[in-house]
Amino acid sequence: MGIRGVFRSFSYALEGLRYALLTQRNLRIHTVMAAAALVAAYAGKFSRGEVVLLLVTITLVVGAELLNTAIEVTVDLISPEYNHLARVAKNVAAAAVLVTACNAVLVGILLFGPPLLKIVQALSP
Repeated sequence: MGIRGVFRSFSYALEGLRYALLTQRNLRIHTVMAAAALVAAYAGKFSRGEVVLLLVTITLVVGAELLNTAIEVTVDLISPEYNHLARVAKNVAAAAVLVTACNAVLVGILLFGPPLLKIVQALSP
């Protein structure tokens, strides 16, 4: 694959990301939360390791959401009428997003909890 092929591949990937952002409310919510977490990490002067953990967590959630979208669209294409197995496929894909989102909440508590607790304690009389 030449340089044109590489650029074409990136173009297709960005087209998919654009589609997902425009059509998937949860992906937009995850994106806003990710941006807020990164800003808070910067403001909180997180260590390099903490930022890496945050970036990996964000990537897992967004990646799972993108895969979920791809699976949902594919299932709808293949099986436009109701099918129990189509429903199972969609539910399992959604569960993957749920698992990564729960992990993100736990990582967020571990990373942001201690600094937030210090702020709350400092503000308490």
